[in-house]
Amino acid sequence: MKLYKRLFATAAAACMALSMTACGNNANGTPSSAANNESGNTDPIQIATKPMTEQYILGEMLKQIIEAKTDYTCEVTEGIAGGTNNIMPAMESGEFDLYPEYTSSGYVMVLNHDAVGVDDDTMWDQLLQEYHDNYQMTWVGKYGFNNTFCLAVRGDVAREYNLQTSSDLTAVSDQLVFGGNPDYIERADGYNLLCETYDYHFKDTKGIDIGVKYAALENGDIDVTNGFTTDAQLAAQDVVVLEDDKHLQVNYFCSTVVREDSLAEYPGLEDALMLMDGLLTDSDMARLNYLVEVEEQDEADVAHDFLVEKGILDA
Repeated sequence: MKLYKRLFATAAAACMALSMTACGNNANGTPSSAANNESGNTDPIQIATKPMTEQYILGEMLKQIIEAKTDYTCEVTEGIAGGTNNIMPAMESGEFDLYPEYTSSGYVMVLNHDAVGVDDDTMWDQLLQEYHDNYQMTWVGKYGFNNTFCLAVRGDVAREYNLQTSSDLTAVSDQLVFGGNPDYIERADGYNLLCETYDYHFKDTKGIDIGVKYAALENGDIDVTNGFTTDAQLAAQDVVVLEDDKHLQVNYFCSTVVREDSLAEYPGLEDALMLMDGLLTDSDMARLNYLVEVEEQDEADVAHDFLVEKGILDA
């Protein structure tokens, strides 16, 4: 984004609240396109995404919502290597206006805080305050899903031992084989902390590449693995996700990080972004990831169909 625009937007930030009030809404409560482009701005809104299927889908959702509910256009840069580490500097320089981010990622990787033991409300308040103070950015809405670590157990095993929570697994762990990606097994806050917290003593532990561990689970080579709550395979296989009843894992709620001067520069943008608030559950996100990763559907089509299904876009 051009420097003169950034300078203009910075000056406009002081009157952002007034500008947002003047934007107006349609009868159904969605942003009014005619009002949203009152600035006459024709530069595309720049959206960044991390290199993962989930982010490609979310980037498309953001683009399609903004373009449908305002007169602005968007450009999405997909799959930026390094994720947060490279996107945040580009956000600071003004190369990007916004991107989907996860609460604990921002809290730990950007703000350099320890997320263990921090409740969600406290973390959210700190994110809002410190992103504003340090970066002149904010977080807009929470999408609803939580992409955090989980324990996945093969369905027949879960049914045989009536496993519903991570604590249920303790009594039978010595009869089961755990398989996980090597970095999770080796990291101090990964497998070792999991076993210490829940007093697990697995019959065997295998290091398995992240790309094949669900196949190993399905084939019976392992019984339990570490996953993420929105993994596509959770929607594709007979797998039970155990409740983390001791709250070992920190939460990674997804939201939109956006430059404050971009909100001033593009009146109505915040209203459009808020349409993502509460839109997705963990199972929704896992299903959408499955459609792209396993069924090889286009992420733009998957995003569009979901937004139509939820009544955000017209068919």
